[in-house]
Amino acid sequence: MNTTVKNEDSLRGLGFALTAYVLWGFLPIFMKALAHISPAEVIAHRVIWSLPIAGVVLWATGRTGDLMVALRTPKMLLMGAATAALITINWGIYVWAIGAGHALDAALGYYINPLFSVFLGAMLLGEKLSLSQKWAIALAALAVIVLTLEAGKLPLVALGLTISWGAYAYLKKSLPIGPNQGFFLEILILTPFALGYILWAEITGTSHFIAGSTFDTVLLLCCGLVTAVPLMIYANGAKLLRLSTIGILQYIAPTMIFLTAVFVFGEPFGTARMIAFPMIWAALVIYTASMLRQARGR
Repeated sequence: MNTTVKNEDSLRGLGFALTAYVLWGFLPIFMKALAHISPAEVIAHRVIWSLPIAGVVLWATGRTGDLMVALRTPKMLLMGAATAALITINWGIYVWAIGAGHALDAALGYYINPLFSVFLGAMLLGEKLSLSQKWAIALAALAVIVLTLEAGKLPLVALGLTISWGAYAYLKKSLPIGPNQGFFLEILILTPFALGYILWAEITGTSHFIAGSTFDTVLLLCCGLVTAVPLMIYANGAKLLRLSTIGILQYIAPTMIFLTAVFVFGEPFGTARMIAFPMIWAALVIYTASMLRQARGR
């Protein structure tokens, strides 16, 4: 029987992907409600409460065997530890950025990310860049320079999110198990550290879970839902869509973050950002047009 996945779009895949990106787009509002809680505690609860959700999904889909193979393979465990470390760094920067009033920087980071991935492919995998892709990367770099000159320092939040997620995606592609199994492996590796931090917070009286308000406890319990559900919905949608379609849809989340930052959180949109963001958007238009031309040429 031929089990090859067709490289074509499906309505079901589009529904999955749109759902995931919209959920990620609304995530800053949820994280803003947790701004008074330390990012470390939020991340610990993201890990702990994602574990049962991811476990149920693996059990329901009959993929627990793949996980057992990974747990018995030192190389896969090492790769899982590396991706787990990178996703923790990414989450930490993101949670801090939203709580500290830097949601616009977070949006910028996720806008730049696809261009950084193209750059990473060229540097590490020897992938050839088209002229349009080179222009797009140059525009993005120029936008970062504009922001750096205005602030007197690098936009570390945006660059941190871009680099950590880009490196995570790069290593994740090399992990020889499915996305759901890989996510569960990462969460499993992080769980002892998360439990250790939560126990330490309880002992030192800094915990907001149970000891805090009911509202805080409920939000921390929901951290697993807002973490695991979009990731797993996205993983299933990506299998049913062309890469070019996923490439276009990925701009939904940072656009929603951008709009939330400006119109809901009221973050200042100064002159430098008025210059830099249109440059990034122009770069993404150039990149997307190039990607679509390449897809049609296949």
